[in-house]
Amino acid sequence: MSSTAPTEADGHRAPEVSATVCVVGAGPCGAMLALLLVRAGIDVVLLEKNADFLRDFRGDTVQPTTIDVLDQLGIAERFHTLPHRKLAGISLVQNGIGVELADFTGLGLRFPYLAVVPQRDFLHLITAEAARYPGFRLLMRTEATGLLRRDGRAAGVRCRTRNGPLTVRSSLVVAADGRHSVLRRAAGLTPRSLGAPLYVAMFRLSRRATDPDEGLTLRIGQGRTASLTNRTAYWQVSYETGRSGNAPSPGHDVERLRREIGGLVPFLADRTDEIRADTLRLVEVRQDRLRRWHGPGLLFIGDAAHAMSPVGGSGVNLAVQDAVAAANLLAGPLHTCRRTGRPLPRRFLAAVQRRRRLPAVLTQDFHRLLQRVGIPRALRGDQTLARPDGRAARRLLPLLRRLLSRVTGVGLRPEHVRIPLTARPADRQRSRPADDEGTGPSADRCPL
Repeated sequence: MSSTAPTEADGHRAPEVSATVCVVGAGPCGAMLALLLVRAGIDVVLLEKNADFLRDFRGDTVQPTTIDVLDQLGIAERFHTLPHRKLAGISLVQNGIGVELADFTGLGLRFPYLAVVPQRDFLHLITAEAARYPGFRLLMRTEATGLLRRDGRAAGVRCRTRNGPLTVRSSLVVAADGRHSVLRRAAGLTPRSLGAPLYVAMFRLSRRATDPDEGLTLRIGQGRTASLTNRTAYWQVSYETGRSGNAPSPGHDVERLRREIGGLVPFLADRTDEIRADTLRLVEVRQDRLRRWHGPGLLFIGDAAHAMSPVGGSGVNLAVQDAVAAANLLAGPLHTCRRTGRPLPRRFLAAVQRRRRLPAVLTQDFHRLLQRVGIPRALRGDQTLARPDGRAARRLLPLLRRLLSRVTGVGLRPEHVRIPLTARPADRQRSRPADDEGTGPSADRCPL
């Protein structure tokens, strides 16, 4: 990577950083892609707008196939030293009746469980491993504000830092900046909406020794639904507060919410006073996807390309699988680009979409089916999922369980790391990531 200082219109000299690839968004998708590329000898700048990875109510479930990717990278053992809880399945409790919705132990997996891990710890693991390799740079508190263009191609990213503007020039820009992607807007792309949003209230309630030993449970009853995740010291609760475009107000009626949670989850009724407006997070969850994930010098992956429903907790796994596929398909062409001095052909970016579009579409459609048919019918009382009536329904439940187990635990078209390790680790882990523009080691890059 190299740094120069171009002159801005006001006469001030703004700092500039360059690399072969600029990845925007240091979530699971962006961080994993950066790690895979630097292992393959591609220099990468990874941008993260926040000052740290400490953010509540993010995807904390790591699926078996994601753990398998970590194993392929040689860091699964370190992953398992992080504070975590293993979940062998997902349960449903409807009107007090329990049933197993998903069981990962019968899928023939090396890691037959979901691991509930704070996302900040997961991201620290990935970025610390990436920092061992030359050519990697993580810039915190660096917010992408727009795209640089040259000769009709994306040529980098304009950023805002605490010290002022920053320019990152790159041959390839990868937007992994989530469902509210800034770069998507900057590129003039609008995703196709897949229905009305779902509004979810997220909060914590303390966990006591007398509580049920549940891991991840969906609770349905009284026309309402909530998911509970056992975080050892507390319960993380996601409670549906509205759908079909009826958005609750930011000051959602806390007293009403306390009553509803106490009725739906009786063993939590004695501590609902812990729900407070200042600790309650109201989230609008939309499913959408781009028709085209790429442009010249620009690629969208993860939620920036296909925003997922929280149903099934598949978002982290799909994001990681996108990253693995992108690295597999792009590492070789990026090396060729650097060797020949030619821009990266767009067909390689199109290949990433061809590889990952079907798993994304099928997973979204499966989630939509559950949200439109299965859960609403159960909420209306038309169907008791926990104790189905009729021979056909009883036969269908095992099939549904196997399907949920496969979609949730494995995903559709799981990816494997296929690019060789070509960079030599320098064992240069930083005590903390860079949080200003700074400069990094020099590296070659393709022409812009």
